Amino acid sequence: MVGVLTIRPSGRDDLAAVDALLARAYPRLLKPDYPPSVMVTALPILARARPELVGCATYYLAECAEVLVGAGGWTRLRWAGTAEVRHLVCDDRQVRQGIGRALMARIFAEAGAAGIIRLDCQATRTAVPFYLAMGFEVIGAIEVALRPGITFPAVAMQRSL
Repeated sequence: MVGVLTIRPSGRDDLAAVDALLARAYPRLLKPDYPPSVMVTALPILARARPELVGCATYYLAECAEVLVGAGGWTRLRWAGTAEVRHLVCDDRQVRQGIGRALMARIFAEAGAAGIIRLDCQATRTAVPFYLAMGFEVIGAIEVALRPGITFPAVAMQRSL
């Protein structure tokens, strides 16, 4: 990574850039941990930006020299004091450069300031080591329903703030 990393809230105008980042990074990052059958069915759904998330004010973009290199955020859950980490991704060409850590630091700070005391996440198999390094603990394997008849193997994790 060359230059200074900045983290900012996303807005609806960022939808296409987030969509492009997800579409490029997820296939490359997830390939070692998922069979082709899962990649073919789940990736077209997973690798799409969600307008309601990108425009929610708790989804952030990591940029370096005005180039999008990461994204991720959080959403408050129904249970008091609980939120979920959502759609965290780093540019597949810039992993292990501190981008994910910077995004998580922003998520921890903003969620904590909003009264969140526990963060949950549905991590990809690929992301489990990252989340463990960020202080999350494994709850167990889960199947995330993406659409009727299409599920995605993931790992439920959580962390106290």
